[in-house]
Amino acid sequence: MRFNKLIDQYKYLKLFTLKSRRSALIMLTHPQISPGACSYLSTMADEDQDIFDSLEREASDFNKDAEIDRIRKAFTLDAYAVLDLQPGVTEKDIKIQYRKKSLLIHPDKTKNPAAPDAFDRLKKAQTALLDEKQRTYLDECIADARRLLIRELKYTVDSPELKTEEFKVEWRKKTIWVLLEEEARRRRQLKAQMQEEGREQRKEDEEIEARKRKREHDKKWEDTREERIGSWRDFQKERKTGDEKKKKKKMKVLG
Repeated sequence: MRFNKLIDQYKYLKLFTLKSRRSALIMLTHPQISPGACSYLSTMADEDQDIFDSLEREASDFNKDAEIDRIRKAFTLDAYAVLDLQPGVTEKDIKIQYRKKSLLIHPDKTKNPAAPDAFDRLKKAQTALLDEKQRTYLDECIADARRLLIRELKYTVDSPELKTEEFKVEWRKKTIWVLLEEEARRRRQLKAQMQEEGREQRKEDEEIEARKRKREHDKKWEDTREERIGSWRDFQKERKTGDEKKKKKKMKVLG
């Protein structure tokens, strides 16, 4: 009964400030303590709470900054590394992990100037892993890295070393190497393709220009047709007149 009475009284005390409620609660639960002592204890509790809240904020900011730093240091081409996931996780796991980390480092929830960049990387990593084609490509690169590493270290697929942390570290490094090699190969192919497309484009442009010149030549030829015919007629007329003059002169000499 006494406990229920205390609860009812405490509900009433919620109308007052936190410090007043604490002081009153101490008085209710410890009637042997003087009002002055209750107020002092309440003040100490307030100070302790302020310290706790401050430490909690600092810890939260530290965790956010640490995660932002980790994301930005992760190898961009490895979406698993960016999201801090292992290959083979489900689509649901990817979405849960993204939501958890995006809420932690969201630019609206931290003053860290690098937060927008980290958030963008996180979003791109999730998009890549939720895209079947991109994820299949990444999984193949990771599998290739594992096979290459096993061959280089002269292990077998049953070697116990494959389960060690050291192997996982080396596997991650080899994955980075494979992804870089694949990216370099992709860029070389793209460059060659662009060069080939450039040659084809130049060839097409030259053909278009040649056809344009021919059309202009044909048009000019047609436009000057009457002029050429007139010139030919004048030439023939002058030639005929000249022949007649020569003929008359010759007849005159003979006469």
